[in-house]
Amino acid sequence: MKPTLDLVSIILIGSLIGVEFAVSAFIAPVLAALGGIGEAKATRIFARRLGAFMPFWYALCLILLIAEALLRRDEAGLVWVAAALWAAVIVTTVFFLVPINNRIAAMNPEAFDTSLRAEHRRWDRLHRGRVAVLALANVLFLIGIRL
Repeated sequence: MKPTLDLVSIILIGSLIGVEFAVSAFIAPVLAALGGIGEAKATRIFARRLGAFMPFWYALCLILLIAEALLRRDEAGLVWVAAALWAAVIVTTVFFLVPINNRIAAMNPEAFDTSLRAEHRRWDRLHRGRVAVLALANVLFLIGIRL
């Protein structure tokens, strides 16, 4: 049971972090380079697509982390820390990133004005922090399942 759960957890958590890193390191700069209406339309599409799918992926990863910790009981300290960080990221995302994402997803591309661009830059900064915390949680998880 443990090896299968470990494999599924590693793949799903690692791929989620990979997607989030790609958004930060590659997609966001490309969208910004488009400028104008192209940037607005593409940003809106990404906001809608990722906004619809990512909550389920985040929740599934948190459930996997909790299952990993419960399965290891007495030796799961780092896995519990990873799960706590993951939960904190979810809460932070719901209160700070989701409202910005929803405004961007609902925008009229012709109205991608200075204030929406500033919000998008704020989302990018918050997102980079989120990716760093997720990466830390992943490292703690990986160390925790090998102790």
